[in-house]
Amino acid sequence: MMGTAKTIDVDAVKAGLEASIARHPRFSSVVVSDDPGSKSSKWVPTKVIIDDHIIIPNINPPQTTTATSADRLVEDYASSLTTTSLPHSQPLWDFHIINMRTSEAEAVAILRIHHSLGDGVSLMSLLLACTRKTSHPDSLPSLPGAKRQRETNSDVSGTGVWGLILRIWAMLVLMWNTLVDAVVFMASSAFLKDTETPIKGVEGVELHKKRIVHRTLSLDDIMLIKYAVGGTINDVLVGVTSAGLSQYLNRRYSSTANGEKKENSLPAKIRLRTTVLVNIRPTPGIHALTEMMEGGKSTRWGNWLGYIILNFPILMYEDPLDYVRKGMKNTERKKNSLEAIFTYTSGTLIVKLLGIKAAAALCYRVLRHTTISFSNIVGPIEQVSFYGHPLVYIAPTVYGHPQAITLHFQSYMNKMEMVLAVDELTVPDPHQLLQDLAESLKLIKDAVVERSS
Repeated sequence: MMGTAKTIDVDAVKAGLEASIARHPRFSSVVVSDDPGSKSSKWVPTKVIIDDHIIIPNINPPQTTTATSADRLVEDYASSLTTTSLPHSQPLWDFHIINMRTSEAEAVAILRIHHSLGDGVSLMSLLLACTRKTSHPDSLPSLPGAKRQRETNSDVSGTGVWGLILRIWAMLVLMWNTLVDAVVFMASSAFLKDTETPIKGVEGVELHKKRIVHRTLSLDDIMLIKYAVGGTINDVLVGVTSAGLSQYLNRRYSSTANGEKKENSLPAKIRLRTTVLVNIRPTPGIHALTEMMEGGKSTRWGNWLGYIILNFPILMYEDPLDYVRKGMKNTERKKNSLEAIFTYTSGTLIVKLLGIKAAAALCYRVLRHTTISFSNIVGPIEQVSFYGHPLVYIAPTVYGHPQAITLHFQSYMNKMEMVLAVDELTVPDPHQLLQDLAESLKLIKDAVVERSS
């Protein structure tokens, strides 16, 4: 979902899509089977008819529509999309234009893409390749510099006997962590399940309608915490998520405790995990994707994904910074593991040996036995325009998988967009969950400011 700073010019968007996305090989192909009884299928190029992909819904707001009620109308429309399928007779994407002023934007656009067209990072790169800097309309967006920090001890790269010993030790730790993670992954696909909390999806949750809500956070607040704890933005977001989920679940458990209000109503030893999809190959840059859509050089494309299973501590810490510290400890442990490569390789092997249905069943069981999908994607550092329309927010999400909560964080300019897609039967108050997550960020930031002063 994208909010624009001005009313959307339908003709301009059509021309833009025709000159970019519609020329992408995967976005201009349909899936066909080799023969009626075949289990295999392939991508076949086809002619893209742009008008078949542009949808302008007939939303008739009341004359007294407020920004809040307009937000709800857009939410309702986005929610309705999660119950429909993309037609397989044409390329698997569509573009919805809602020229209605909301609390944040003059209009809203929804680009819906089937996940078979690419992984989330590649699709976000493709979207950004269709944008230009608002301040320099001929320039592609600028992304934050990719700083790869070496978290290992500096002596590991040293020379001499101790350097050799430390390198061997680092390799042994990597192998041990990978082995443990592989065993946990296989156990999670077979029998190891998360605790049945109020936010754990029920059987068949992937078929339920999803409510998509989002909220803007301050990236400066997140950076302040990041520098204070010496971690990464992802460490902070993991800590904020753990704190927000703890607050939300505590309230849900408290409301069912026979009317008795407790400061801590959480059961002991809650196992609540997230599946994090990891792109295990270099992401095609936006310049390469731009050249590809303009008919230039080709680039690698597709879903090259591995899974990481990450624990979210569900506890009521007195010190808000403990959530971030625990998050850092968990993510540091995952950095010293080849879990994502193992899960991708094993999935590929299962496809080759047993077929796509067996691999899909494995993925389904792992997701079904965990609680949340979590993602953090880097976006442009300055405002960008989508075919001449300045964007005020970018809010990506995904639906169709067997979890009741999907949480995405998307950075853009000096903001962080927090996007929730939830099963309303499981999470009937998604805006309250957003509020708990936002309040957790504030509490952690306040704790940093108090200690620094």
